[in-house]
Amino acid sequence: MTDAKPYRHRFPMTIIQHAIWLYHRFPLSYRDVQELLHQRGIQVSHETLREWCMKFGSLFAEALRHREPRRGSRWYLDEVCTTVDGVRHWLWRAVDEHGFVLDVLLQRHRNTEAAKTFLTRLLGEYDVPEVIHTDQLWSYGAAIREIPSLADVNHQEVISTARCNNVIEQEHRFTRRQERSQQGFRRRKRAQVFLSLHARITNLHHHSRTSVCAAVRRSNQKQAFQTWFTVAAGVA
Repeated sequence: MTDAKPYRHRFPMTIIQHAIWLYHRFPLSYRDVQELLHQRGIQVSHETLREWCMKFGSLFAEALRHREPRRGSRWYLDEVCTTVDGVRHWLWRAVDEHGFVLDVLLQRHRNTEAAKTFLTRLLGEYDVPEVIHTDQLWSYGAAIREIPSLADVNHQEVISTARCNNVIEQEHRFTRRQERSQQGFRRRKRAQVFLSLHARITNLHHHSRTSVCAAVRRSNQKQAFQTWFTVAAGVA
């Protein structure tokens, strides 16, 4: 993880990484983060925060992805409609049976080629799954039949509102909440960078949301914080 051009900033990486973490961890706008930093005596413009997120977002996302453990063998795939600068796009998402996000991809279409692109992207990062759960969109079945490595995979189609597909339906909530705080996405490339890092930070703090005792939850949070600090130090 190296930057193409050596960067110099007025603020140290400890402040930059904390600002980026705040923006992706909670449904905050750039101006919200600006105010939180100002309360701590750190004066930075919301435009600078935006540039930080664009410059370091992909680096943080890639570093976190490499640190994630091996995921489950059941894939849940779904797509939701979103708008980017007023143009309709489709946000393709895949999670495992434990609710960890495998990948997200923003595409213009919802056809077989788009489904095949997303599945190929997943296979480039993860092992072939045992089961693939999808809704009744015909593009999934057509794409799976066209990919040789998925020939023996058990493909199960379920109704989008069915309980067995609820694991991925719940994951859409966090993206929708953040999308509302930003008042929508305005650039496709920026939206993809944001969604990729947002998914990795959601995975990082996944155990913080489970119903466990306070001691275990604090231990999980401490481990997540340490991983984030380590990643930030590597980027710096």
